Amino acid sequence: MQINLISDTVTLPTSGMLKAMMTAEVGDDVFQSDPTVNRLQDLIAERFGMEAALFFPSGTMANQAAIKVHTQPGDKMFCDKWAHVYNYEGGGAAFNAGVTSHLLDGDRGMFTAGQLDEAIRGSRTDIHVPYASLVAIENTTNKGGGACWDFQEILQIRKGCDTHDLALHLDGARLFNALVAKKESPEAYGKVFDTISICLSKGLGAPVGSLLLGTKAHLEKALRVRKLFGGGMRQSGYLAAAGIYALEHHVARLETDHLHARQIGEVLEQCPWVSEVAPVETNIVIFSLVPTMSEQDFINTMNKAGVSLISMGSGKLRMVTHLNFTAAMLEKLLDLLRTI
Repeated sequence: MQINLISDTVTLPTSGMLKAMMTAEVGDDVFQSDPTVNRLQDLIAERFGMEAALFFPSGTMANQAAIKVHTQPGDKMFCDKWAHVYNYEGGGAAFNAGVTSHLLDGDRGMFTAGQLDEAIRGSRTDIHVPYASLVAIENTTNKGGGACWDFQEILQIRKGCDTHDLALHLDGARLFNALVAKKESPEAYGKVFDTISICLSKGLGAPVGSLLLGTKAHLEKALRVRKLFGGGMRQSGYLAAAGIYALEHHVARLETDHLHARQIGEVLEQCPWVSEVAPVETNIVIFSLVPTMSEQDFINTMNKAGVSLISMGSGKLRMVTHLNFTAAMLEKLLDLLRTI
C-alpha cells in the first residue's frame, strides 16, 4: 500500500468525475465558446455572489493575473511573510507585474488589520516609497499548516483597504477547506474581496485548474492577462467538467480529510521523536522532529514503509490528507507512527 501525503494535489479523478469529463460538451474557450467552461464559471460566480469568473490552468496563474489586474509596475503589495504569492510563485509578482512585496510578520501566515494599518501609513503620499495598491491574503495558509483566518479580522482588513483605497485579493487555493471547517458561506467572502482565486485540483480533487472571481471589469482585464501569460486552453471543457463535478460532489467530504488530519496530529503529539505539532485546523499537518532525529533519515524510513511526505524547511515536515487517502491508509500510517 503506497500512501502519498506530499500534497492534496496528488489526487486522481473518481469514476464519476472521469465520466463527466469524457461526456463534456466542448468548444473553443479562447473564443469564450466552450459551454462547459462557461457553465463552470457561472456556477462558481453564482455560489460566491460575484459578477464573473474565469478558468485558469493553475492557481499561480490566477493569482498572478489578479496581482497584475490590481497594480501597475512599481506598486506595492502587502502580504504575509509566509504568503504563497510571495514564497512559492517564482517571484511572479516582481517579474510579471513589477510589484514590490511588503511582508507582514503575522501568525501562521495571518496578519492583523492593525499590522496592515501601521504598514500602510505614509505609503500613499510619500514619493520615495512604492505606491501601495493591493493587499493579498491566503486562506487557508499553506506554510501555516492549513490555518483558517478569523472572518472578523478579514472584515477589519477590508475596512483598512477601503480607507486607503487598496484592492483586496484572496488566494483561496484551499478556501473550501476553510469554509467547511469554519462553517462559513461563500457569499460572505464574495462580498468582502475584490478578487478570489479558487483551486480545483487540491482538496476538491479535480486534475487541473483554478478559477479567478471578481467584477466583470476585473475579469475582462484578467482575460487579456491570461492570454498574455499563455493560459488559453481551447477545448478546456473536458477539464472544466471535472471542476463542476468537484464543486457538486467533493465539498462536504472535505470534513473527512480534516478528521483524518486531526487524528494524525493527535498521534504525532504522543511520539517522543516529535518536538512540536502545529495546530491542525483543516487537512495539513506540520510537525517538527527533536534535534536527535535526522530529518532525512526519518523521511527515508517513511518512504521505505510506503509513505511519502515532504519537508517544509526549517526542520518542519508536512503531511496533507486528501480524497484518495483512505481509512485503511490512515490505520496503516498511525500504526507506523506509533512504532517508529
